[in-house]
Amino acid sequence: MNLQQRLLNTFETLHQIPELGFEEHQTSAFLAEKLASFGYQITTKIAKTGIIGVLEGKQAGPTVAIRADMDALGHLIDGQAVAIHSCGHDAHSSIVLAAAEVLAAQGIERGTLKIIFQPAEETLFGAKAMVESGELNDIDYLFGLHLRPIQEARSGQMTAALYHGASCIAKAYIEGKTAHGARPHLGINAINGAVAIIQAVNAIFTNPMVPSSIKATQIKGGGPVANAIPGSAEITFDIRAQNNEVMQSLRAQLKTAIESGAASVGAQGRLEIVGDVPAAEYSQQMVELAKQAIVDVMGADALLPDIVTPGGEDFHFYSQLLPNTKTTYLRLGCDLQPGLHDPNMTFEHQAMENGARVLIDLAQKALALPR
Repeated sequence: MNLQQRLLNTFETLHQIPELGFEEHQTSAFLAEKLASFGYQITTKIAKTGIIGVLEGKQAGPTVAIRADMDALGHLIDGQAVAIHSCGHDAHSSIVLAAAEVLAAQGIERGTLKIIFQPAEETLFGAKAMVESGELNDIDYLFGLHLRPIQEARSGQMTAALYHGASCIAKAYIEGKTAHGARPHLGINAINGAVAIIQAVNAIFTNPMVPSSIKATQIKGGGPVANAIPGSAEITFDIRAQNNEVMQSLRAQLKTAIESGAASVGAQGRLEIVGDVPAAEYSQQMVELAKQAIVDVMGADALLPDIVTPGGEDFHFYSQLLPNTKTTYLRLGCDLQPGLHDPNMTFEHQAMENGARVLIDLAQKALALPR
């Protein structure tokens, strides 16, 4: 069976068993069994459902890792909650598994190869949980990839670096004082505090040379009684910034806006960060190595310029939390449409072979580097 057919078989299997973050039990079991059959030493149940496969070379050298995410997305279809692989993680796992099989069959002369199957990328907690396991502290070079929409790359094209921005979901909790609607002077209206906070947030500015945004996306206040002054309210904010410095500034200004906005009406405001991911910070050495791998495998015409996207990706926690690990994250063109996270998403399945062959070449190049 050739590489293309093995990729398609794996994809069909994974596509039929979509599972949400930290619930990828069937997916994890299937991938672990396959890795073990290739000769990898397997560690399972890392961060609940994560897997690491290890292949040792004959000589000492660097530790190189390839990572794929495993989880599907939740969708509401005809009123029913269902899990669907609408972000291509089944393809990512298929590509990395195929690369792992070829690399094991060829054998590695020096260094250590680690294959990482990570849970819960969509929750933003998966990569961080994998790092907290302590199983990744020895990695020198780490790579991943993602399918991209047709507007960014066509089938037969790749990019060596996909620069995601930082993103954050934050909540503001406002505590006032409940009172009868006929006696508002005896209460503190938390909704007024929410309005003051949103006005303060809308006045936040950062360096206009760096794309960023901060906006309220949900607001809750009051209860079933319409003639009562609400004593509590809650606002959700979506925050985006193309680099980590601007994100830090936005979060600091948001905290000030919440506390001062609430205080302006006599209420108390509190900030809570619900989830966040950092912006991409790659090793230029790894970016250049990935460019060479793309050119060597697919030809110079296949290499596209690096791309900047406001979307987020928890892969970048590896760079942030493993400071000795050099990374890059590739973009794989596959004629994907109508778009990521759409339950009707489709892509050119044959393009997975390009991703697998580039990762194989990239891993071989990295294993030859000094530690």
